[in-house]
Amino acid sequence: MSAPMCRQPRTAELLASARAHQARYLADLAELVAIDSGSYSPRGVNRVADWVQARLDRIGFTVDRIQSPDLLDHRHRAGDTLVARRQGRLTEAEGGRRILLAAHMDTVFEEGTATERPFRLDGALAHGPGVSDDKGGLLAGLTALEILDEHGLEDYAELVFLATPDEEIGSSSSRAITEEAARGVHYGLGLECARENGDLVIARKGVADFRLTVTGRAAHAGIEPERGANAALAAAHLVVALQALNGCWDDVTVNVGVVRAGTRANIVCPEAELRVEVRAATATDIQRIDRAIQEAAANPGVPGTTVTVEQLDLCPPMEDTAASREMFAEAQKAAAGLGFAVGATATGGVGDANLIAGAGIPVLDGLGPIGGADHTPQEWLNTSSVSQRVALLAALVTALGKSATTS
Repeated sequence: MSAPMCRQPRTAELLASARAHQARYLADLAELVAIDSGSYSPRGVNRVADWVQARLDRIGFTVDRIQSPDLLDHRHRAGDTLVARRQGRLTEAEGGRRILLAAHMDTVFEEGTATERPFRLDGALAHGPGVSDDKGGLLAGLTALEILDEHGLEDYAELVFLATPDEEIGSSSSRAITEEAARGVHYGLGLECARENGDLVIARKGVADFRLTVTGRAAHAGIEPERGANAALAAAHLVVALQALNGCWDDVTVNVGVVRAGTRANIVCPEAELRVEVRAATATDIQRIDRAIQEAAANPGVPGTTVTVEQLDLCPPMEDTAASREMFAEAQKAAAGLGFAVGATATGGVGDANLIAGAGIPVLDGLGPIGGADHTPQEWLNTSSVSQRVALLAALVTALGKSATTS
């Protein structure tokens, strides 16, 4: 037997609810921004986690709080990761869909920044550390979930809310948790804030980091240089060859960011190291550039030298797919019902949405309020966009929660 039908609220009702939450949203945002929660400040991140967990508890989510098992470096452990779940009224057989909403609790700022640069309002613009990236988006997600709860909107199989502690430093401690949370969901919604022009994010480049170690042969530079094999020279050839890969494929960038070689000027350099970052819009392009790096390394150009290539890390791209375009079409319809239009854009920046996409899940990101100047003292959030964006998020969850092909 199918689940009983419930009346779907009009978008105007969702917008009215979002507007009713506006004053509380601003007070809550001020409270969150006042917490120093840099990636290397686990106590601050966990204060945010306490706050988020309490809000999720109140609206019927079951919260799993996971401590980081590993040190981020020799001194710091990441804060906790939250994975919260709430079952809906529908089974998957009845067309219910499982939706993952993802935000992060950490910022890029050091301890003391919240005191030095406290939350403030300048007209419609809010300022403060993390106000846009990502405390504004995190809070928008929680507010949208509260509105869904108030309206009794449960036409979905499950909602999963993910809050991570280390997105700003690559999500090393939370990556496996994110990938596990994404397993089996139908849609991913990223709560990073919208672009400055209001666009949602339809795609993010992937990033691969490589280390190339060049091995040569030492010799006395003055007496018998011919017995040496200069690894620094081979590294120089490699830098030129790798930088020349830029422009070979659309939306692919290659950057040799670190070069290290030698210890003394009177020794033919026996070893060098390159650190290379690659960004690409598709997994296919990352594979292409990997092969190109391997080919360059196989021909270092200096007799007697060899090169080994290690891929140190890979953050998969969030690709612009047909499925994500269908999600965007639903967002456009919801926005039109709320009286505004949204566009879609691609960006070279990465985030937790990449990891969700890497698990094979269609993702739409940038669903927080409009903000900008992230990672700078000028960071801002446009508070006049909050009600519309919260209502948009609630409407989008409602639209995606049940398969359109199920009666």
